[in-house]
Amino acid sequence: MYILTIIGMVVAIVVVAIILLALIAPKKYHVERSMIIKRPVKEIYKYLRFIKNQDEWSPWKKRDPEMKQTYIGTDGEVGFISKWDSNHKQVGSGEQEIKFLVSPTRIDSELRFFKPWKSKSNGFFILTEINPEKTEVTWGFEGTHKIPANVFGLFFNMDKAVGKDFEEGLSELKRILEN
Repeated sequence: MYILTIIGMVVAIVVVAIILLALIAPKKYHVERSMIIKRPVKEIYKYLRFIKNQDEWSPWKKRDPEMKQTYIGTDGEVGFISKWDSNHKQVGSGEQEIKFLVSPTRIDSELRFFKPWKSKSNGFFILTEINPEKTEVTWGFEGTHKIPANVFGLFFNMDKAVGKDFEEGLSELKRILEN
């Protein structure tokens, strides 16, 4: 009987700890990086609105150039979906759908990840004309962690992990568009 009481207390403490952590853990995340590219805003927008062009500069495509990809709809238009499936742990599987286009300043998409864990994020490109030949490109994503999955945010820095990939991708995008 004594052992059952101790086990019950331990279980209760663990449950209370998880509840407390879920209450204090961040529920929202936002990661973005920006880079100046020496190209007119309209040219960059025309290039970025086509998801298939991401194969040329995406850090995740570089990690698994053999990932399986399928497409639904017309690329560059709202509703287009690009699906990917990879065995590489940093690539996983999921899909990206174009949700909103504002020429030549904004591209919004929904990212639905299935593997290595299930989640949904809102991705975006914001294009800001610096001058007729120079554009600031901001690439990012944001979303909400559901409770109790938000506890993960206490131990994993999304900005640090994904921000590095965004920097790598933007550098490659800059190289391609400026050449």
